[in-house]
Amino acid sequence: MEIEAAIREKVKDVETVIDSYMPKDAGLQKTVIDAMHYTMQAGGKRIRPLLMQEVYCLLGGSDKVVEPFMAAMEMIHTYSLIHDDLPALDNDDFRRGRKTAHIVYGEAMAILAGDSLLNYAYETAAKAFDMIHTSQQKTDEVQSLKRELATRKNVEYALQILAAKPGIYGMIGGQTADVELTGTRLTKEQLAYIYENKTGALIEASMMIGAVLAGADNGIIEKIRKTAYNVGMAFQIQDDILDETASFEELGKPIHSDEKNEKVTFVTLYGIKEAEKEVERLSEEAIAIIREMKGDSSFLIDIIGYLIHRKN
Repeated sequence: MEIEAAIREKVKDVETVIDSYMPKDAGLQKTVIDAMHYTMQAGGKRIRPLLMQEVYCLLGGSDKVVEPFMAAMEMIHTYSLIHDDLPALDNDDFRRGRKTAHIVYGEAMAILAGDSLLNYAYETAAKAFDMIHTSQQKTDEVQSLKRELATRKNVEYALQILAAKPGIYGMIGGQTADVELTGTRLTKEQLAYIYENKTGALIEASMMIGAVLAGADNGIIEKIRKTAYNVGMAFQIQDDILDETASFEELGKPIHSDEKNEKVTFVTLYGIKEAEKEVERLSEEAIAIIREMKGDSSFLIDIIGYLIHRKN
């Protein structure tokens, strides 16, 4: 219960950051902005920006340059949920305990709201460049310039990750395979590809961006990526388990939706017991890597454990 309370407090801060970057003005585009806000404010665990922030802090980051990326990541995640819920894909009427965007605003406006969140995410992340000058401590001119150039390089690298991981070689690639292979008997390799990309890509991007913005070297970034891979896989398998075992009230969305949509999951291939064992294996490997990092990693480890073994 202590970790739940601590995470809730952290999430409040994350929500404040996200809200500060959401569009406020509205003219003739008011409806699409309302639809963006409706889905963004539906709650959720905010695990991606939370993990980004925690990795950033663990590896020595202390400026606010990470905040535009935190907001951008949640916008990208939320756009994917809006589109996932559409009739052409998962056809879900509820998300996080309330009606989905296409039920409230209509299918056309839901598509536009998703498009808008994706585009606005990159507008938001690019604001990190405006923070480089103000985020550096004033010391001697040469050292200040070196730090500024290093930070700019890190922001550029973070933007590359943010652009690639949600795309055709990441999340959308996984979603494509998921759509085309629904109703077929998936191999373990096909299922792993879908999980790694459809779910894991944004988790990998979040944790990697946190490391990059903190100035971590390539070796540390790769260790963070491996950790994030395990977290993403375990998170999705736990989601499969919950789809079979949890209630609508616990999940805030329809249960047994995988069965309804004729989707093969880790649970349908191997059963709940094997799925639970795989979650444990993946989470233990992820935590072992984080324990090797310098600094106090206890809270990040607690977050990973809590998210992977969640009950809703």
